[in-house]
Amino acid sequence: NINKLIMKKNQLGNSELFVSPFCLGTMTYGETTAEKDAHTQISEAYEAGINFIDTAEMYPTCPIKPETTGNTEKIIGNWISQNKNKRDKIVLATKIVGQGFKSIRGGTSINKKSITQAIEGSLKKLQTDYIDLYQLHWPNRGSYHFRRFWDYNPSLGDSEIIEDEINEQIFTLNNLKRDGKLRAIGLSNETCWGAMKYVKVIKNYKNLKIASIQNEYNLMCRLYDTDLNEFSINENIPLIAYSPLARGLLTGKYKEKKIPSNSRLSRDGKNLLNEIINDRSMRAVDDYINLAKEYSINPIHMALAFCKQRPFMGSVIFGATNVNQLKVILKGVDLKLLDEIIVKINLINRKHPLTF
Repeated sequence: NINKLIMKKNQLGNSELFVSPFCLGTMTYGETTAEKDAHTQISEAYEAGINFIDTAEMYPTCPIKPETTGNTEKIIGNWISQNKNKRDKIVLATKIVGQGFKSIRGGTSINKKSITQAIEGSLKKLQTDYIDLYQLHWPNRGSYHFRRFWDYNPSLGDSEIIEDEINEQIFTLNNLKRDGKLRAIGLSNETCWGAMKYVKVIKNYKNLKIASIQNEYNLMCRLYDTDLNEFSINENIPLIAYSPLARGLLTGKYKEKKIPSNSRLSRDGKNLLNEIINDRSMRAVDDYINLAKEYSINPIHMALAFCKQRPFMGSVIFGATNVNQLKVILKGVDLKLLDEIIVKINLINRKHPLTF
């Protein structure tokens, strides 16, 4: 029944894109995940009914290295080249890197020149003529995501400069849409205020749509439940959730502060480890895993199903280091959580909010 469930596609906002409720994330391709395994993952996900693939020009991560930047798009491009008959059956999403990423274009901002250079580079690496969903990885003014909200200072932005930047970006993206190089645009790592600025500008463009916003969302990070929830529903711009397993914490593999070989934490270094593993986060993980056990559910499946069932959700991005992890994930894509489990999840969230 996996195919039947996943093949029921979600429309991304007012765009012409229809995507599976789960999306294949690819940020490990070319680093932790070898090309052969990556190609097997794409093919198996496709056969299971997942038509949505998300990547970025800066990938792979885990860790990020200048010498591997861009390799993920190349790996996906090789799969597309070998499966040309499937290109129009998948929704391919990528992102232009945000300001400050020195390994690409010297860390320049997202502007007319950088957008034009970035999309041409991505099209070449992905071996395709068009990108279905082209996303702005993070705003020029900065972002509170990636656990930067503790010292986030929005007052540093100049509203007029920000509006000028957005106008230039949308004008450029609209021209690329006119030229057939993209179908829709998406935001990423945005705030409600920033997203509304884009909504205001894009109303002047008849044929260009903001299809989605890609932000972090999981059992242990539910910032999206408030103002952005309201934004998504009223503006019809759904969330594409990344990190639904809280960087692997919700799998239980880091319990008792263990670091499995070749896991993300083993490769990303001590800084990330110190950020997310602490006594508070481990107590939350224990409670979620115990709840899953109470209902005889794989905690991975519970975490993904919770995200999928949120009213503002367009699609949930999961990543798999290898094809065996992918197979485990695919076994639970048809899970629907009972209301009583949702109630208990919300009680745990109240008990353990923002643990890292």
